[in-house]
Amino acid sequence: MKKNITKNTQLPTVEFVAPGLLRIFAAMVYDMLLLAAISIAYGAIAVGVHVALFGQPASGQRIQWGMSGGIAVTLGWILVLMYFYIYFWQKFGQTLGMKTWRFQVVDANTNQRITQIQALKRSVTAFFSLLIFGMGYWYKFTNSKQRLLHDVASGTKLILLKKE
Repeated sequence: MKKNITKNTQLPTVEFVAPGLLRIFAAMVYDMLLLAAISIAYGAIAVGVHVALFGQPASGQRIQWGMSGGIAVTLGWILVLMYFYIYFWQKFGQTLGMKTWRFQVVDANTNQRITQIQALKRSVTAFFSLLIFGMGYWYKFTNSKQRLLHDVASGTKLILLKKE
């Protein structure tokens, strides 16, 4: 049975199995490769904009971002990385890493595709889950439904898909 979710289509009412933490971490490694490419492109665009606005630095000198410029570039980079997840979770229910490892994020109550607000909440909470030594991921072992902290905070859950 195919488990592709189309917009506003409810999944069959069966008991879903949550993916294991190793599978989740493996998908994160796949996604990190994509995020590295996105980061390189973002950096190239940021440098290009800086050079266009302020000119090229002297030979052998580095670009001086300044305090506010450095903070703006870093925040912009974090927002771009978060948008990657928001877009793919909301549009397809999974990133490339999640697709490869056969799991998907759905609304915890309806088993439908998540909303943009849920994707935003999940993305922000997941960021902080990683910052605190991955505690949001280890929370899975204390949750009766085996949900991650960012799943609980956003009203979502991960489901393991069957092989096609």
